[in-house]
Amino acid sequence: MFSRLFPRRKVAKAPLPQPTPQLALGALLVRVAFADRDYRADEVGQIDRILARTFGLKPLEAARLRASCEALERDAPGTPEYIRIVREEVDYADRKALGRAMWSIALADGHRHEEEEIQLLAIETALGLTDEDIRAARDDALKSL
Repeated sequence: MFSRLFPRRKVAKAPLPQPTPQLALGALLVRVAFADRDYRADEVGQIDRILARTFGLKPLEAARLRASCEALERDAPGTPEYIRIVREEVDYADRKALGRAMWSIALADGHRHEEEEIQLLAIETALGLTDEDIRAARDDALKSL
């Protein structure tokens, strides 16, 4: 009876922003953090610090960018589009730094998770990083555990 009187309206989703290199990079960071299905505060903080440092943002600006990246990661197309944008727009040295940043997020909770490592390796490979650079990023990150 009440459903006829007060029908539920579907909430319209805001349109997704066009992926830029900043958003694509942030979405990849979020995707790594989500890989183990346990998105923790320490991973969120690490993403915010990486975005702030990488793009010269204040903490609140970095948090807003991360929130946009979370929405994009949740509702947008898969990893290949982000990787294409980053690979085309970001030079190798910065992609290599992204690999290191992703490892810091994967290990931010102090534990290794197979799902995160599999996701990370796939992204690093697709970004065109060499096996040597991938290994070095992983080894450096594991030293900090």
